[in-house]
Amino acid sequence: MKRIVALALALTLAALVGCTGGGGAVSDKTPEELAKLYDTAITENGGEMVQYNPVFTEAKEDDGSSMILEAMGLNTDDLTALGVSASMMNVKAYAIAAVMPAAGKADGVKEALQSYIDQQKASFETYLVDQYEIAKNAKLETLEDGTILMVMCEDQDTVFDGIAAAIQGK
Repeated sequence: MKRIVALALALTLAALVGCTGGGGAVSDKTPEELAKLYDTAITENGGEMVQYNPVFTEAKEDDGSSMILEAMGLNTDDLTALGVSASMMNVKAYAIAAVMPAAGKADGVKEALQSYIDQQKASFETYLVDQYEIAKNAKLETLEDGTILMVMCEDQDTVFDGIAAAIQGK
């Protein structure tokens, strides 16, 4: 009987640990190293739109980066590091974000980025059908190191794979 209770307790604890859902950074890099890695990965693999929408790794009021983060629903307090390239023009479904959420903030960050994708789909659905297709095909995943990567652009699979490989050192 004691073994059954011990096993039940162990399974319960394992389930609770697995269901915390907060996620957390498992990267051994500093925030500065991550920001530089994100910048390089996006710049080298993000396609031609990166030249028109340079990557930023911190939010500033004077360059529009804080407005882009706000549009994405991201708060810098919820992030350890970031690299973002996005268009604020309402004629392009273009955004790439590589972010390391702060401890316990992964679910909220991923939800914010999914909401951003959903907003883009809704805004282009009857407006610009080609941009709607790009938004509809956006990719959003959590990489092995805890980085949340969102890619919304033409040829998103190739861009996503290139950025993910660069971040993961593959």
